[in-house]
Amino acid sequence: MKKQLFKQIQAGKYKGKKLQLAPLFTTRSTKSILKESYFNTVQFDIVDKIFFEVFGGSGTMGLEAVSRGAKEAYFIEIDKKAYEILNKNIKSIDESICRSFLGDSFKLYGDILKQIKEPSYIYFDPPFDIRENMQDIYDKTLDLIKNTPKEKVELIAIEHLSSRDFPETIGEFTKLKKKKFGKSSLSYYG
Repeated sequence: MKKQLFKQIQAGKYKGKKLQLAPLFTTRSTKSILKESYFNTVQFDIVDKIFFEVFGGSGTMGLEAVSRGAKEAYFIEIDKKAYEILNKNIKSIDESICRSFLGDSFKLYGDILKQIKEPSYIYFDPPFDIRENMQDIYDKTLDLIKNTPKEKVELIAIEHLSSRDFPETIGEFTKLKKKKFGKSSLSYYG
């Protein structure tokens, strides 16, 4: 029998609530220190805003945002098992303000973004490009960002391998900073 993996909400209304994680062969969970750093950056700015987690996995970032006061969260996840777990986690937090979509982020992102009527905090957490069949994942993610209308964005963050550098500008967006956490990094664009 496989051991069930969990991660806790770190702060806010649902602090301490356990979220189930998808199996490691399916998705890669965001490190706690990285999540804490991200939310220290957006802190109170995220209150009453929309959070959009692209490549949503188990939804730990978006549900943390909801716990900290985001008024809505959107998620896209392609893996069916991870999507099931995402929906269980949403039900345990607040399904009235969360929207999850099963499918390919590269196909769904633009259409979902059109549904969102105000600027959002958009968090991209694609699989690392060292995984099988993922060699072009970062290039495809950069294309998504490049084609994102500026008026739809409060802040963009990309979680990625630390060994990978992203350009100073992506379309209309400028890199604000990069924070490194061992093998994982966060690059911010605004």
